[in-house]
Amino acid sequence: MAQTTGTYNKAVVISKSDTVNFDGSTYAANASTKAIPADAIFVGGAGVVVAVFENGTIAPFTVTAGTMLDLKCIRVNSTNTTASLMNAMYQL
Repeated sequence: MAQTTGTYNKAVVISKSDTVNFDGSTYAANASTKAIPADAIFVGGAGVVVAVFENGTIAPFTVTAGTMLDLKCIRVNSTNTTASLMNAMYQL
């Protein structure tokens, strides 16, 4: 199914964590059951977002307030993340 960037119908408040994913799982890259990735992250407060992708890779992004990061990721790490007011956005 093709996705349309910018059209979301579910939002989940992000609690930064180094172990718990957006869907509440503690999935690791080598697990048989995969976590459900968000389609994007809305960032309300400027700073650094340390995103964790399905394969376990981590990438930091420096953002301004009101940024929509079009990332398919499963978690925002607490360590080194300084941005605030984040929501995981989904296209269902």
